[in-house]
Amino acid sequence: MKRMIISLLRGPSQVMFQANAATGVLILAGILWGAIAGGHIEVAVGAIVGLVTSTLTGCILGLPREEGEEGLWGFNGVLVGIATMTFLRSTPLSWAVLIFTSAMTTWVRQGLNNVGGVHKSNSFTFPFVLCTWLVLASSRIFEGLDGVGLSHPMLPSIHHFDIAALPPGSLWEALVWPLRGVSQIMLIDSWVTGLLFLVGLLVSSPWAALWTFIGSAVGTYGALLMGGSEVAVSSGLYGFSPALTALAIGCVFYRPSWRSALWALMGAVATLIGAAALNLALEPLGLPALTAPFCLATWLFLLPLLKFDHSKAEGEDHSSWHRRRHSTNQQPHSPQL
Repeated sequence: MKRMIISLLRGPSQVMFQANAATGVLILAGILWGAIAGGHIEVAVGAIVGLVTSTLTGCILGLPREEGEEGLWGFNGVLVGIATMTFLRSTPLSWAVLIFTSAMTTWVRQGLNNVGGVHKSNSFTFPFVLCTWLVLASSRIFEGLDGVGLSHPMLPSIHHFDIAALPPGSLWEALVWPLRGVSQIMLIDSWVTGLLFLVGLLVSSPWAALWTFIGSAVGTYGALLMGGSEVAVSSGLYGFSPALTALAIGCVFYRPSWRSALWALMGAVATLIGAAALNLALEPLGLPALTAPFCLATWLFLLPLLKFDHSKAEGEDHSSWHRRRHSTNQQPHSPQL
């Protein structure tokens, strides 16, 4: 029982490439805080139901036990649970869909990793993205799935954000926008949640906490400089995918160094541009981009299989991740609990 609980708690931490139960607890605490503050407790419940469902599915399917123990069956399920209760009205049917879709991410992840392994790639959170897109798109057809949280399909429009027009108080508030970007990794809009996530990452890996915040800041303030939508920028919607990309490149799949740092910053910028492009492409469908910009940009920056660290004195070279870890979502040296 203790081993199962630890495996479950590692699930939320694996969204951010950690295998640490304490990190998972703090991430769940952040989700709960944001859900209660937003008046949608069903979002937190959905996260737990999705986590348990996807983890149990891995057990039933007899997938590699070590992956389950690291929490790799659960992280997509957590995201599906949150997204389903964020975008669909809470009804018995939507809960049934949540359970089915969370289970589905487990074998979809396995399949995508089997295909991606040929190209030394990783599915990341794309099982969540793909399965959630299918559900949300189908809600446009099925009346029983009420997409109350989805935007209305519309033709793309141009947004302008003039920072000079903001009142002084808003400029001070802009300092916490990157924290909102971190919280939006879990579809939560709360700087307190973002802070809890960073504390959880700090428990597991200070590098992970640092690069997650840097990536969110690059995405948030980069969108600000380029004149993105005021609502999207201030809500952290341009921060979460760059945060994940910077985390993945800056300290997960490459050893932290000045070369990997430049590569991570470039990846965060590419993710920001990709997020804007995907938002534009999906706006006529009324669908959210979710973490697809992170997945696409990170693939583009990892698939070249560049090697940055030639030192043998410092131990394992993260640049060789593709030789042994293409089937996992775990950081090579993330502390385990």
